[in-house]
Amino acid sequence: MMFVFPFLAALLGAVVLTPIVIRLYTSRGWLDDPKKLDHPKVVHTKPLPRGGGIALMGSILIASFLFIPIDKHMLGILGGGILLMLLGTWDDLHNPPPLVRLIIQVIAALLPIAAGIGIAYVTNPLGGIITLNQPQLIIHFFGTHTIWILADILALLWLVWCMNIVNFSTGLDGQMPGYVAIAALVIALLSLRFHNSAQLPVTLLSLIVAGAYAGFLPFNFYPQKILSGFGASTLAGFFLGVLAILSGGKVATAMLVLAVPMIDATLVIFNRLRQARSPFMGDRTHLHHKLMDLGWGKRRIAIFYWICTALLGFLALQLNSEQKLFTIVLVALGILGFVVWFQFFFTRFVNSGHDSGSKIFRSMQR
Repeated sequence: MMFVFPFLAALLGAVVLTPIVIRLYTSRGWLDDPKKLDHPKVVHTKPLPRGGGIALMGSILIASFLFIPIDKHMLGILGGGILLMLLGTWDDLHNPPPLVRLIIQVIAALLPIAAGIGIAYVTNPLGGIITLNQPQLIIHFFGTHTIWILADILALLWLVWCMNIVNFSTGLDGQMPGYVAIAALVIALLSLRFHNSAQLPVTLLSLIVAGAYAGFLPFNFYPQKILSGFGASTLAGFFLGVLAILSGGKVATAMLVLAVPMIDATLVIFNRLRQARSPFMGDRTHLHHKLMDLGWGKRRIAIFYWICTALLGFLALQLNSEQKLFTIVLVALGILGFVVWFQFFFTRFVNSGHDSGSKIFRSMQR
């Protein structure tokens, strides 16, 4: 039962706080109106509040203070989360430039790293362990502090990457909270395998994150009453990235569980750079947009993401490092194959004006 209560506390917190945020944003007129946003990525059809980051971080904070001993590591993690919540709230109201958001993401990632959370080693999929404890920088300032340069740089890149790839796959009702809750549960199960007291806070925090996003999901699922917003998605990537590090440096496991949004983000960024566009400027080239163009409904796409995450999470708990790498490559090839087919065959066939193509497309939309 000790593992059930943190999950339920965070879930209940999100269930209570989310309607409060909805009422606050609605009463203040802080709504995302699609009629005022001439942007191809926008898929909602009526004005909706954002602010999901406030409800989620609030529920995570409450449950964490109730169930997890607060040490310097937790202070660094929660401090980074609070900063991202504030960034998300700012983004809800004023939409700061992408570079400013990136800088604040970097600062948020540095807080847990400064508290001592880094990627000290990675498992070589071809065998052995790659240690990252050298070179070291020793600083004498209010005591002696040792910085593992490679470990901290890799952790910084990993956390910022996780924040952005989750944010990239959050365009549809219920899409992001569902797969994030599943991914956090997988990490909780992974940390339970170690059977030691050091992993207990990791398990509890994983369950808290899963509970918070599960509690937020009913309000965000189709037809959504609140958008997740930049804060909720960035928080999700941040916590999943931190938890992957804390659960024994299982970065490969997190990469496999998040393979679909991660590979989708990689292809989208590559495509934008190839077209000499900013990788942070939104468009309608994500996997979920392509599935919508095929006629898939929002609920079907969201559930598709959940199922993929659950299946890949199950595999992540069963496979060794080499098998995980092989699976990630297969998933990447599968998504790449779909994108190529969609881009060069389906789209051109429909746009050619053939009656048969139009009929096929209309039948898929039903």
